[in-house]
Amino acid sequence: MNKVISFFKESYFELKEKVTWPKWGELQNSSTLVLIASTIFALVIFGMDRVFEAILGAFYNSF
Repeated sequence: MNKVISFFKESYFELKEKVTWPKWGELQNSSTLVLIASTIFALVIFGMDRVFEAILGAFYNSF
């Protein structure tokens, strides 16, 4: 039981004192970048899906 308590105490200390947390501005910039990259990625996948759907639709309708 003593090891578990020691683990939580050390974990709390490390999170409180040793971890470098990002500033609010850095966090906003990173979040914006992730949002934009995710949107672009989703649009590319959507476009690919539509192209393949059209190709396969034309292929299946030819029979």
